[in-house]
Amino acid sequence: YVYGIGACEISVTQRVNTLIDAALLMARREQPERDYLGASRLGEPCCRRLAYEITHTPPDDGHDLDGAMLRVFEAGHRYEALSIVWLRAAGFDLRTQRRDGSQFGFAAAGGRLRGHIDGVIVAGPDIGVPWPALWEHKALNAKSWNDIVKRGLRTSKPLYFAQVQIYMAYMEIGVTLFSTLNKDSQALHHEVVSFDPAEAQALSDKAVDILR
Repeated sequence: YVYGIGACEISVTQRVNTLIDAALLMARREQPERDYLGASRLGEPCCRRLAYEITHTPPDDGHDLDGAMLRVFEAGHRYEALSIVWLRAAGFDLRTQRRDGSQFGFAAAGGRLRGHIDGVIVAGPDIGVPWPALWEHKALNAKSWNDIVKRGLRTSKPLYFAQVQIYMAYMEIGVTLFSTLNKDSQALHHEVVSFDPAEAQALSDKAVDILR
């Protein structure tokens, strides 16, 4: 053991991570604020929280997104890109962007409700799923991933279940292939989620109430 090495290593880690997190936070601040209710958030049980989000009410001290959480989000996008490559290599015709490079999505309520989907599989191998199918992807830690595998999307992650229901409603697609990647092992799980009209209508009504 050489005196001072341990302290130096910790100091370097803190300095580098502080710079990385500052860069991520700066990039986030430069993005325009949303002026709409994101459809992916409609499964949030607290309507007041959603109202605060669309009115840009400042969060309580210590509850704003920090650099560590932004790193998690960024890593999720990278994992999603990997899954897209793998699915396409396996023969799935997965479309994730329009010809102009923009993301597929929808707008309702005069643009005050919007959603952006991960993609649509328009054709592919016969796996017992009718095409086209909405495709959504999440990268999860082992505990969350195992829970979805065991209990299914609706019970394990109602927020994500609501997300695909409202997406299917407005995109007029009757089924979703929901893919989850285990960030610890890179194991993949795929669940077929059918459209539930009653659930989608309830979510749409909820959006109307929040936007009033």
